[in-house]
Amino acid sequence: MSDAPRHYRARIYGRYVEAAGAEVAPATLAGLAPRIPYLQRLVGRHFPRRHDAAILDLGCGHGALLHVAQSMGYRNIGGVDGSPSQIEAARRLGIEGVRYGDMFEVVRALPADSLDAAISFDVIEHLDRDEIIAFTDEIVRVLKPGGRWIVHVPNGASPFAAAALYSDLTHELAFTAESITQLALSSGFSTVAFAEDEPVVHGLRSALRLVAWRAIRALLRFYLKAETGAVGHPVLTQNFLAVLTK
Repeated sequence: MSDAPRHYRARIYGRYVEAAGAEVAPATLAGLAPRIPYLQRLVGRHFPRRHDAAILDLGCGHGALLHVAQSMGYRNIGGVDGSPSQIEAARRLGIEGVRYGDMFEVVRALPADSLDAAISFDVIEHLDRDEIIAFTDEIVRVLKPGGRWIVHVPNGASPFAAAALYSDLTHELAFTAESITQLALSSGFSTVAFAEDEPVVHGLRSALRLVAWRAIRALLRFYLKAETGAVGHPVLTQNFLAVLTK
């Protein structure tokens, strides 16, 4: 990923799909079905409106988000990932636009002001702080004015923060809305917005999950208000989405 050696990365990423324990990449496109509603909502809410927008998914894995975006009409989108097993999974699934490479090297090679959007979905938690700063500076450089960086990360403010952070041996950090805001505003982004990973309704079961989630979230907000007296909209899901706009 960077000039500094991280020997554990070569071992884990080399067999990232096979060694995960839980399914990372499905055997067929049909196996993506449980993730499709969430990814469709992400694309519909946060991607640029123009379907010819220049979009690059850095750390794209086996390309699930690319597949959904392409199915929704985006035609100038590609992805890069440093895990050979993820690249092989994308090839097996027939997802186009996924290529092997070091995301640092790829983004450094891009011209300034060349992207409408960059995506780092479950990526920057694998970097240390110095790497995150260097990577963020490159993202700011390659985004067009008004371009956006869509980031999905483990939430350090979640009651289950440890589960998200320590679920992967290569995770270095978790984040909060406050720490992402620090990163964004100190690096040249003008605004940052957040979205929790609430259940997406696509049937009766998911509708019931949403009702239960909202009830539990209300109790957690009540607890935080009782403890701190603070009024606001805390981000509480195990992971969250942040959209940083240049």
